[in-house]
Amino acid sequence: MSDDLAEARMRFIYTLRSRGVTDARVLSAMERIDRREFVTGVFAERAYEDMPLPIACGQTISQPSVVALMTEALQVGPRDKVLEVGTGSGYQAAILSQLARRVYTVERHRALAQGAQALFDRLGLANITAMVSDGSHGLPDQAPFDRIIVTAAAEDPPGPLLAQLRIGGIMIVPVGQSDTVQTLIRVRRDENGFDYEELRAVRFVPLVEGLGA
Repeated sequence: MSDDLAEARMRFIYTLRSRGVTDARVLSAMERIDRREFVTGVFAERAYEDMPLPIACGQTISQPSVVALMTEALQVGPRDKVLEVGTGSGYQAAILSQLARRVYTVERHRALAQGAQALFDRLGLANITAMVSDGSHGLPDQAPFDRIIVTAAAEDPPGPLLAQLRIGGIMIVPVGQSDTVQTLIRVRRDENGFDYEELRAVRFVPLVEGLGA
């Protein structure tokens, strides 16, 4: 790795800390997974900037500090089985793979799901499975999940996803209209139902039903 690249990655982690990310396991995962692998073309040189960037199919790779803060809020344990809705570039799933036992990630755009799986295979991230699916329905065949993370905004936490959350589990989901600022919600499930906690303002692409191109 060149000195410039090493310095850029060091600044990247420093920026995450300055944005309020404190969990050592999350910071270590962000350090191990090189965001540059997930950004292609003209935007690759901006991979270590704390900003969202365009990817294929009209989607984006999220701002690294938002990825880190969402991951931190999810409180993933080493034995957890995680569902991610909205694979995109695969970056969030790759971070989760460093923290969880197993990660399932679903994506409505076949090209994105296939590209992400190829990248996971190349990077040796063997505990991630990427699937083409309507994320609003979750993945009932693999349920229940210890943790669920949704990387697209829903008007309300989707019922099928809530149903697939294990008792004691946590879901992180942006909620709100797609053309306005949304609120990141942490949902905890216990024996009596669901507890909702507002975390911060965010902006995500909308959670769309059905499969894409």
